Amino acid sequence: MKFLINFSRLFVGVLFIFSGLVKANDPLGLSYKMQEFFELWGMEMFNDYTLIFSIVMIAFEIIAGVAILLGWQMKLFSWLLLLLIVFFTFLTGYAVITGKPKECGCFGNCIPLTAQQSFYKDLILLALIIFLFIYKDRIKPLFGGKVNFVTLFFSGIFSVALMWFALQHLPPIDCLPYQKGKSIVKEMKLLEGAIPDSTVISFVYVKQGKEVEFTANSFPEDFNDTLYTFKRRYDKLIRKGNMEPAIKDFTLSNEAGTLVTDSVLNAPGKKLLLFVRHGIEKGEWSTYAETVLQESKRRGVSVLLVTSMSKEELVKQFGFLKTVPFFACDATAIKTAARSNPTLYLLENDIIVDKWGQADFDVALKFILSTQQ
Repeated sequence: MKFLINFSRLFVGVLFIFSGLVKANDPLGLSYKMQEFFELWGMEMFNDYTLIFSIVMIAFEIIAGVAILLGWQMKLFSWLLLLLIVFFTFLTGYAVITGKPKECGCFGNCIPLTAQQSFYKDLILLALIIFLFIYKDRIKPLFGGKVNFVTLFFSGIFSVALMWFALQHLPPIDCLPYQKGKSIVKEMKLLEGAIPDSTVISFVYVKQGKEVEFTANSFPEDFNDTLYTFKRRYDKLIRKGNMEPAIKDFTLSNEAGTLVTDSVLNAPGKKLLLFVRHGIEKGEWSTYAETVLQESKRRGVSVLLVTSMSKEELVKQFGFLKTVPFFACDATAIKTAARSNPTLYLLENDIIVDKWGQADFDVALKFILSTQQ
């Protein structure tokens, strides 16, 4: 029995620490996954708080994993872990039954799991945690109270510091499809012989207090902005394919509304892309950004503004963007490409040479100044 208890403790503790560290590498990823669930449940009012939820949950995963390994306060942490795993199992079970979302983000983007794989993983964890819960009184602390407390304290500090770094800069380990050295055009294409998913864009509006869903080709005859209130849009799966490209839904439209993704990405030479999404705030980054854009133009580097905001709204906040060519992009695509708000990309043709989060725009400036004119 002692062996089973220690094995379960080791397995659960290590897995929770590992899961927390993987997600701490990119806390915004979990935040966006939470928003997917809230939108599915009609609880969009919580979307503004998902980053806080994400940080708290990730820190707790790491701290709880360490506590289980130390055998400290087992009555408390066995209860908390049991409640947490029941909640996780509900989420992954919901995803399996409904098919939404496709991935639950249990190990972030670094180790993508299907909803079904996540559900089976949670069932195993649920069994082990119930076992630990039953025999919690047999688990004794490895060290004295002060040592355990200090270890947990610094575990929490480390997890928060790692998440702060990822939010201010970019994820330390880049598991997203927009990695340095990657070709955006190539990552947007399916491999030869692959069959893509067949989808249709579906819109959900509220009419007289009731949700109404229709596709882009079947708008109601009485549709107007006063009668219908937009709630969300999503890609409805019609036929499942056998593969999908690494980069999806990345499109660029110019100020006239014309789709120009291919012409922009395939244009020869260096280009600097400034990604900006909603919720941007003024800061030290804007001073560096203005200089970076000026120096880039002097060196023959094309400068482009990629955003889901209106140009008027941005120029009102940041006047130096007035002369920068504007390209509209879907907000979800920008969230994937730019984990920091804003983010700078340097491309050679469509190859990602380098990228910088808002806290590293000074580094971007030094890099640009070091390039030949």
